[in-house]
Amino acid sequence: MLISLGCILLCTLGWVYIRNSVRGDAASDIVHNLPGPPADSLWTGNMHQFFDRRGLDFHERLAQDYGPVVKMHGPFWRRMLYLFDPKALQHVIVKQQAIFEEGRNFIDANLLVFGPGLLSTVGEQHRKQRKMLNPLFSVAHMRRILPIFYTASHTLCNAISSQLEDGSKEIDVLDWMSRVSLELIGQGGLGYNFDAFAEDVTNEYAEALKQFFAALQNVFIFRPLLPYLTAFGPPWVRRRLAELVPHASFQRVKTLIDIMAAHSEEIFNDKKLTMNEDGVIEEKQDIMSVLVRENLMASDEDKLPEGDIIAQVSTMTLAATDTTANSICRILHLLAQHPKAQQRLREEIIEARQGTDLSYDDLNQLPYLDAVLRETLRLFPPATLLSREALEDTVLPLSQPIYCVGGKVIQELPIAKGTEIFMGVLGSNTNKELWGDDALEWRPERWLSPLPSAVMEAPIPGVYNKSLAFLGGKRACIGFKFAETEMKAVLSVLIPNFTFDVTKKPIMWNVATVTYPTVGWDSTKPELPLFVTPLNGSCPSS
Repeated sequence: MLISLGCILLCTLGWVYIRNSVRGDAASDIVHNLPGPPADSLWTGNMHQFFDRRGLDFHERLAQDYGPVVKMHGPFWRRMLYLFDPKALQHVIVKQQAIFEEGRNFIDANLLVFGPGLLSTVGEQHRKQRKMLNPLFSVAHMRRILPIFYTASHTLCNAISSQLEDGSKEIDVLDWMSRVSLELIGQGGLGYNFDAFAEDVTNEYAEALKQFFAALQNVFIFRPLLPYLTAFGPPWVRRRLAELVPHASFQRVKTLIDIMAAHSEEIFNDKKLTMNEDGVIEEKQDIMSVLVRENLMASDEDKLPEGDIIAQVSTMTLAATDTTANSICRILHLLAQHPKAQQRLREEIIEARQGTDLSYDDLNQLPYLDAVLRETLRLFPPATLLSREALEDTVLPLSQPIYCVGGKVIQELPIAKGTEIFMGVLGSNTNKELWGDDALEWRPERWLSPLPSAVMEAPIPGVYNKSLAFLGGKRACIGFKFAETEMKAVLSVLIPNFTFDVTKKPIMWNVATVTYPTVGWDSTKPELPLFVTPLNGSCPSS
């Protein structure tokens, strides 16, 4: 039996080697001679370095040491690229978007996690979902739900104040930012109350969401197998096989997925129960209520299946919780390290607020607050593990010639079908040729003056201020306005009422689907302890 399994494994590896490595075409020859880091192992190539939670230094080397087109080694000798040449990226993300879909591993992983949601569909199915969802993330809708953001922010402010009755105290701000982000996507996105601020209430769904991305990072080794696993038999067979996998981290992820799926279906069913006798959902403004209502009224051509809508629940919740919570934490951590910037931001907000919450337009006209967000998301994008896969052979134009190993110079980049390209988010956002020699410095003031002409003239395809923090094109983050509004609303309430200072504990930022902080590398618990000092005694009500 073992001999047979060994023969099957050897034949499989031989086939994969021939498929991925033995090619004589121009694209393969050029990729082979591109600059890039050496393979870490035959089994994982560079993937262990790229996906390892301690891999931020490796990401920075990719972005700074090899130029805008980098050869990476994938599993089973598969060649991959890390790309941040702006013209090439514009073609991948915008002009040739139909050729470059999300990587098969990314789609298959999200399909297993969320079901057929916005992050796990392609083609016409994705287009229909996006058409239905786009209006729900518009500026007009952000104006309608901004009061929800302020209500949750003031609840957060009062909850933190209650912890500081005796003065300054070390607080895990990630815990509190996760709570407010969860409550905001719950109330503003789902019309669902997570009771995120209640000390004596444990929400199974909320706990699963908090733990998921860190748990997912522990099973990255299964990533190369996803296209084969998802194509193997019907779902019930795959589920039965998954239950037999003797890997504790794998089973933990499976349990969390089951919890999220069950609660997503429950939330959707509750929405249907709120329909009145005429079959119309009550006029609630949360995104899910509006989505269900709009879907009921949609034409047969545009109507989404119930499974697609259910999948959006976990998709929106998981995508909106950690990204915004961890980004707010990154901002607070930076402000704690730069007290003059923190004070400047505080003075700007206090002067503008005059004791009351700001309107949507006024909130977005605070120049230093806007600069702090832009600079933080530029230098510390929350998601960097993003890829595309070529569905056919093509050629990408380059902004500048590339010098290959051996001295050959190329003016364009041939791409073979099946090539996986990692979006060089960090590389693009910190490209010194565009942003200047201080590209690696956190300097919000750069946004208060005109950006360098090189940045403005480069065809960077990002939807957010020449940054790839939210990507671009038809698969750009649909909720970036939601995230931006949430972060600004929370900061506009917290910064006037508290000062944030660093502790002596070492804070490490971990690579994951969404980057997260821990205390040192020995700990795997996501947390960010900061010293917090109350300024005004109590938080004003909204």
